Amino acid sequence: MKKIKVAVLFGGKSVEHEVSLQSAKNVIDAINKDKYDITLIGIDKNGEWHLNNLAKYLINENNPKLIKLNSSEDKVGLIPGNEHQLIKTNDFTPIGNIDVVFSVIHGATGEDGVLQGFLRLAEIPFVGPDVLSSAVCMDKDFAKRLLRDANIPISNFVTCTKNNRTKISFDEVEKKLGLPLFIKPANLGSSVGISKVRNQEEFDKALDLAFQFDTKILIEEFINGKEIECSVMGNEEPLASVVGEIIPTHDFYSYDAKYIDDKGAMTKIPADISEGISEIVRKMAIETYKTLGCEGMARVDFFLTEDNKICVNEVNTIPGFTKISMYPKMWETSGISYSELIDKLITYAIERDQVKKQLKTSV
Repeated sequence: MKKIKVAVLFGGKSVEHEVSLQSAKNVIDAINKDKYDITLIGIDKNGEWHLNNLAKYLINENNPKLIKLNSSEDKVGLIPGNEHQLIKTNDFTPIGNIDVVFSVIHGATGEDGVLQGFLRLAEIPFVGPDVLSSAVCMDKDFAKRLLRDANIPISNFVTCTKNNRTKISFDEVEKKLGLPLFIKPANLGSSVGISKVRNQEEFDKALDLAFQFDTKILIEEFINGKEIECSVMGNEEPLASVVGEIIPTHDFYSYDAKYIDDKGAMTKIPADISEGISEIVRKMAIETYKTLGCEGMARVDFFLTEDNKICVNEVNTIPGFTKISMYPKMWETSGISYSELIDKLITYAIERDQVKKQLKTSV
């Protein structure tokens, strides 16, 4: 049986570059190499695409603090068209075609619809949501507005841009949202640039930090409750995993707690909640997934208060695939191994592409 040619894209220009490298390692280790012919494309922090060797594509691969992309001499580019042709940009030598892309590029230009738009233009199937849903889910401001209009519960928030920063006062925000509160970049993930704020001084510092990463930020009320998550996958008929729980040992579930400090958080899968609440969360995860137009995969994050009120925190369309990431771990507890999960996600990507190709392109 002919192998399916899968290009694994990883790295990228965003601040989540190193997280992407960790995700790539786990996907590449787990993918069924008897079924898939793998091409590794590492994207450096300058945006250049490198054709990488399976044996030496990472430096310090087992150290999250020091992990780096092992840049190759072979730079590659993609020529849009039916052949999905890869070429070496050094000398324009053809490399071969691609059947499907599995991207684990988190954050800006990888998770926000930019890469998805390029792959749509190139007519290459890709794992995960399409252009619009990727862009919407990445922008937490727009995602929250859509969820609110669909009567899906969310936390209260205020949006602030660099242009109107001086119009947002700490006193006004405190009156509306209370204390403590959280400030975060609107278009970023992995808890980068997030601060917990308790006073005016912390508020000013948090604004400065968040605006280093984005021109728009969210100021959100603090929800005192459990942090729970649910993995979703599928196209027209999505499926939800068991519910997992995050128990941070830091002040909140920060970047270090997620990816650097292996004791930064404890996880419980399944979550320590009743079966009834778990079922409500799973249904809400699918409803959220559909409302935001997701396909392929996404992880939906929630808060659950002591009186069992549930609200959606955010949706990640290219969730982490590191060895401690919740997305694959929740599916594993649901009975789907890491390798099987990758296989299903690739299948969803190819099926969606086949459906789109049946649409008319002329009157």
